[in-house]
Amino acid sequence: MAIDRQKALIFGAAVAVRLLLFTTFPSLPNLLAGRVEVSTPVTSFKRLQEGLFLYKHNVSPYDGGVYYQAPLLLPLFSLLPDPSYFPFASNVLYTAVDSLGAYALMQIADSMQAVTPRLFKSSRKDLRWSSVAVAAGYLFNPFTVATCVARSTSALSTLFILVAIAKASQGAGITFVFALSIASYLSMHPILLFPPLLLLCYDVRASKAKSAPSASRFAVSHTAGLAAACGLLLYLSYLLTGSWEFLQSTYGVRLLLPDLTPNVGLWWYFFIEMFDSFREFFLGVFWLHVASYAPGLTLRLRKQPLFAAATLTGIFAIFTPYPSIADAALYLSLLPLFRHLFPLMRYSFLAAAAILYASFLGPAFYHLWIYAGSGNANFFYAITLVWSLGLSVIVGDSLYAALRDEFDVERPELRGKEVKRI
Repeated sequence: MAIDRQKALIFGAAVAVRLLLFTTFPSLPNLLAGRVEVSTPVTSFKRLQEGLFLYKHNVSPYDGGVYYQAPLLLPLFSLLPDPSYFPFASNVLYTAVDSLGAYALMQIADSMQAVTPRLFKSSRKDLRWSSVAVAAGYLFNPFTVATCVARSTSALSTLFILVAIAKASQGAGITFVFALSIASYLSMHPILLFPPLLLLCYDVRASKAKSAPSASRFAVSHTAGLAAACGLLLYLSYLLTGSWEFLQSTYGVRLLLPDLTPNVGLWWYFFIEMFDSFREFFLGVFWLHVASYAPGLTLRLRKQPLFAAATLTGIFAIFTPYPSIADAALYLSLLPLFRHLFPLMRYSFLAAAAILYASFLGPAFYHLWIYAGSGNANFFYAITLVWSLGLSVIVGDSLYAALRDEFDVERPELRGKEVKRI
């Protein structure tokens, strides 16, 4: 009963905070929607409204060269009243999306896959936070709140990623595949989470069954299911738009980076300075770099597939072409699941200081560049490098802690002693 009361208090307070911000500061959503740290060309609510206007007037939403998001978002948001006059419906929708994401995060925490997966039992498994505390960390994270208030569509991608992880940690293969297909349909890069989540789902199934299912049959069936679900979503998009034009305007934009609007990522400034003759080569190199983490982390962290998936979300927050604070919020919300690794992390203060430093100075540097005219693009790009550095330190430090935790279980006589790889 006490836990249910805590859940009601946490979720009620989170809903109240969001609705209070929406109603008390009616200009805040538009202000945040215009911030490059919160909204990107592929997640902006303002661009969604532009596409929605064209869609309602029977014009291709991609004709204006502004809307780069998934076609199936248009009939969903067309059911809502015009947010310019009646914003309450969209405000409630985004508040509900955050609440559902927090509930999925609680399911992940309750599954215990973070500390006691099938092939690995951490010696520090008793050191953990409750699922309510993990959900509270997500709901009251300033980055999550800002994303919700800005009504960025990345909130929807975050929700389906969390649902996919939650269902994989429960062994619900069909729901996991469908949720991941929707997340991949909306943002493309979540499909790289499939290998570790597939292993996670298999481990849960194997631990619950009397005999482990065939690994090859399990992998083939779920891979085929993911391909079928993604194909169905793409075909529905084709029926909605009447052509395959949306492929170039959604996934082509992410792959080829034609819109170089500044964001908190590393790509935009690099490709502004890039000679056109080298552009295709470095696009391939950058995407290969992002994709290369998935197989390596999945193989090395075979015993901890949930941690591998969480680490990949941190890599996405750094190395994808159009990241925002929503991607960092997702990773930082998954990190408390691994409370048992915190004592092994060595640079927590440095990483936290770098992220706070960039969070406060990023808007100031952008203002100096764009509005005050007393700076240039180097001002803002320099602070985004600090932001990426802070996230990189957390990713690398948590990875070290996970490997050290594995080593302490394998070699308990060396626990607490310094170990160097030669």
